Amino acid sequence: MFQFKKSFPLAAFFCGLALCAGASHAADPAWPAARPITLIVPFSAGGSVDVTARLVAQKLGERLHQSVVIDNVAGAGGAIGVNKGVHAAADGYTLVMGADSPIAIAKLVNPAAVRYDALKDLAPVAMVNTAPMVLVARSSLPAGNLDELARLAQQQPGKISYATSGIGTILHLATERLSERAKMQLVHVPYRGGGQIVTDVVGGQVDLAMLISVTAIPQIQSGKLKALAVTSDKRLPELPNVPTVGETPALKGYQMVSWSGIFAPARTPAPIVARLNQELNAVLAAPEVKAKLAEQGAVAASGSAADFGAFVRKEQARYAEIVKNAHISAD
Repeated sequence: MFQFKKSFPLAAFFCGLALCAGASHAADPAWPAARPITLIVPFSAGGSVDVTARLVAQKLGERLHQSVVIDNVAGAGGAIGVNKGVHAAADGYTLVMGADSPIAIAKLVNPAAVRYDALKDLAPVAMVNTAPMVLVARSSLPAGNLDELARLAQQQPGKISYATSGIGTILHLATERLSERAKMQLVHVPYRGGGQIVTDVVGGQVDLAMLISVTAIPQIQSGKLKALAVTSDKRLPELPNVPTVGETPALKGYQMVSWSGIFAPARTPAPIVARLNQELNAVLAAPEVKAKLAEQGAVAASGSAADFGAFVRKEQARYAEIVKNAHISAD
């Protein structure tokens, strides 16, 4: 059995492990606990990404028999935290809980300010989850579904407003894609967070909002907001009477979800990425983890690091098309 000293480099250990690939999984040594693993969350504590990261960090730490600590580095829509991860040592001790907007959208919308290229500067490790979005409306809006909304918007071009948590977020892109396909001219009202959005839609200051499911579900169930559609390809069990966008004939095939996953700095040794992917897949397959994510309307993911990388590249290509067609810019 391998014996480790505190100074034993993690990368060196895994390079040695790669040479022993023929050994059985049962003989794999424990993850060397030279120091805690830091998981950077590029958003404030308490948000949906943070809550998911803490759940995953705890379970991953249990499997690796070492601490996985959360480092909340908020700012610039997640770009500051991601940038910190990009410049961390590629030794397996620093990871990033990346999400769609700072990973695959930010540079498209604000190339002058976003200094990293996530597809080059980070190594995908594992996809964590996907979460649908829900288009909600103030209760007094005279539209109960997307067909009625489209007719109303076409009668009043530029009069109906919608809120999201910011320019260039996945919520913004999802609504722009929807309005383009439904031939609606809506007015975007960007906010800095979800709490005020809910207050203003309930109060009638804004007509519509695109919200992540975890934020939308309790507001809909309480009757404060009216749900028009969910963006996933299937209805949510928590909202069985709310149709998907794609159920509207003119919008057939529409599907967009929010997603998050774990990344490492580029050049992190492949055996480290492979081990982390293996352990994260085991974490996400656990019934209690799946149940916790389902409470947020999210679905636990799985797959290889290569699968996750391919998914991110495909999503970014789709986002680039939306940004171009809708002329979305941070300026």
